[in-house]
Amino acid sequence: MKSFLGTLLFALCAVAAAQQLRTIPPDAKRGSMRHVQDMVVEIDGQRVYLSPGAQIRSPSNTIVLPTALPPDSPVKYQVDDAGKVHRVWILTPREAALPDAR
Repeated sequence: MKSFLGTLLFALCAVAAAQQLRTIPPDAKRGSMRHVQDMVVEIDGQRVYLSPGAQIRSPSNTIVLPTALPPDSPVKYQVDDAGKVHRVWILTPREAALPDAR
């Protein structure tokens, strides 16, 4: 019974730890983002549309609705082929302090 509980606890900890890890693609661009209205955001002062199905990830890697995006959030983002913002990662202070990949 103890080994079962130990295994279960280990598995749950592994799942929780995996949720904290995230990989931001090296080609993601850096910017400061805020929500404007509906599917429109502003990145570094320029208004752009979010793509259908766009995802905004919080520092804890959960999905955030565009309206819940904190103003002037430091982010990394990717755009789709149409030039619309498709993936966004709100940066932690640690991630924001790291230099961009060259």
